[in-house]
Amino acid sequence: MKTGIIIPCYNEEKRLDQEAFISFIQQNKDYHLCFVNDGSKDNTLEILHKMKDQAPDGISIVDVKKNSGKATAVRAGARFFYNEPHISFIGFMDADLSTDFRDFKDLVKTLKKENKILVFGSRNSGGNGKIERNFMRTVLSNFIKQFILLILAMPIRDTQCGAKVFTKNIVPILYQDAFLSRWLFDVELFLRLKKYLGKNNIMNKITEQPLMRWVHVEDSKLSTKDAIIIPIKLAQIWMNYNVFTVNNTVRNLYTGTFKINDASTEYSIAA
Repeated sequence: MKTGIIIPCYNEEKRLDQEAFISFIQQNKDYHLCFVNDGSKDNTLEILHKMKDQAPDGISIVDVKKNSGKATAVRAGARFFYNEPHISFIGFMDADLSTDFRDFKDLVKTLKKENKILVFGSRNSGGNGKIERNFMRTVLSNFIKQFILLILAMPIRDTQCGAKVFTKNIVPILYQDAFLSRWLFDVELFLRLKKYLGKNNIMNKITEQPLMRWVHVEDSKLSTKDAIIIPIKLAQIWMNYNVFTVNNTVRNLYTGTFKINDASTEYSIAA
C-alpha cells in the first residue's frame, strides 16, 4: 500500500524543483504525488502536466479552477486520495520543499511504527536539525505561536509546519467540511481531531516530530503584514469551534462517498 503526498501549488512556476519531484517518485514506488493547482495565474499547470508525462503512474493532478487558498487545495487532495484504493496513508508538504523528502519519509516511518493517526513535523521540538529562517519570519512565527497555544490548549510547539502525514481513515473527520481559514487550517485540523478523540486522548494518538532540515524559501506566500490579520483570524476560529461549536457532529464517522465530483466545474482531475 502506498503513501499519497499532496503538494498544493499556487504560482509555483519559478520555484518548483521539477527534477527533485520526478527523481523522488521514480525512486520511491510506494509513494504517489498529487499536485493540486490552486488557480495559478502563471504556467504552473502546464509544468505539472509535463512532470506527469515523465512519471504518469506516480503523479496525479487536481486543478482547482479558482484560487481558494492552501486549505482548499489540501482538502481537495485529501478527498482525491481517500477514494484511491492503493493509498493507505496521506500527507502534505510544501511545493518549495522547505521540508525535504528525507524528513517526510521519517514522518511516515513514525506513523507506521508507533501506530499513530497523525504525525507532523516540527521546527520547534528541540531536535538537532538545521532550521533556517530569516529574522522577521522567526518573530512572526513566535508571535503567532502564542495565540495558537491559547486556542488549542494542547502541548503542541509547531502547528504550522507544512509537513504532516495521517492515516487514510481519518480523512472524513478532518476534511469533510470546508475550513474557515485559507491558511490557518492546520489549527482547525487539530481542533477537529481534539473534538473527535477527546482532549484526554488526542496526545496519545498524534506525534510531533523534530525536522532534521527546514529552510524558509524566499517569496513564500505569507508576509509580515499577516501579523495583523492572523490574530483576528485565529480569534474567529476559536469563536466558531468553542462558542458556536462548528462541526458538532464530528464524532460521527462519515462513511458515505467522499470524493470530488468528476463533473464539477470547480475541479478537474488528471489521475
